[in-house]
Amino acid sequence: MTTLVCTSASDAATPATQTRSYPSFASYMSARQPVLLRTARSLTANPSDAEDLLQTALTKTYVAWDRIEDHRALDGYVRRALLNTRTSQWRKRKVDEFACDELPETEGLPAADPAEQQALRDAMWRAVMKLPARQRAMVVLRYYEDLSEVQTAEVLGVSVGTVKSAVSRALGKLRDDPELAPAA
Repeated sequence: MTTLVCTSASDAATPATQTRSYPSFASYMSARQPVLLRTARSLTANPSDAEDLLQTALTKTYVAWDRIEDHRALDGYVRRALLNTRTSQWRKRKVDEFACDELPETEGLPAADPAEQQALRDAMWRAVMKLPARQRAMVVLRYYEDLSEVQTAEVLGVSVGTVKSAVSRALGKLRDDPELAPAA
């Protein structure tokens, strides 16, 4: 027959291994924490991440406190722990991008303001109307009717080179139009 043995709650709550208290570590940490936090902030952009990084490095230092022979070089030890911890975090970071066959849906993108789009179209059309007739015809055929340079040249009875140069000059005038400057 087995006998049940009950332990008190306080005995069950204490771990089998006792943690040691290092008063010298506590004084070191309270004295050097602001300086080490600045170092951690230089390693990461987020202040909260810097605090977590410093806490992790100080934990590693606390665990190795007995093994550190020269306590005068603690700053270097902690800085190395900061750097190694940050490098490990960087290497372990998760990449949330995956290659796929189909493009994702664009539902989350905000729609452009229809009034602004219409104002831009109106300003563009007024700028096109300021162009000389021949350049205006080439721009309309190329960009509004979506014809190729060859097709535009055939419709107007000119060479492809003429279409290219005239459209280039027309686009330069459109870029310089003051009414279109705010839109650019």
